[in-house]
Amino acid sequence: MVGRGDPLGEMEAGMAVDLYREDDHYILHADLPGLDPGSLTLDVDGQLLTLRGHRTLGDFSGAKWLVRDRRRGLIERHILLGDNVKTADISAHYTCGVLNVLLPVDPDRPRRKIPVRYGSG
Repeated sequence: MVGRGDPLGEMEAGMAVDLYREDDHYILHADLPGLDPGSLTLDVDGQLLTLRGHRTLGDFSGAKWLVRDRRRGLIERHILLGDNVKTADISAHYTCGVLNVLLPVDPDRPRRKIPVRYGSG
């Protein structure tokens, strides 16, 4: 399972994620505070999982900004899944600004160890 970057090699900002394996599934947590919940979508195309949402911040037309770090607009993250993920069984829940995604692993597709030979022959 690969979890970093997008297929075009561009660094994606605005969506911090944690991704780990626990027993028979991977778990992904994405921090999305202030995201408009109705705009949140997850799509799977082959082995590419796309998380997408929109963050709207208030109208501050008269403000004189001192610091402005909070990203607004479209926020997107691409995660390349291994072929052992059962994409049809992915589930997600969004609460308290955190998106939690459960990615079940197919038990019939175990990891394979590859022996490494040493020496000049």
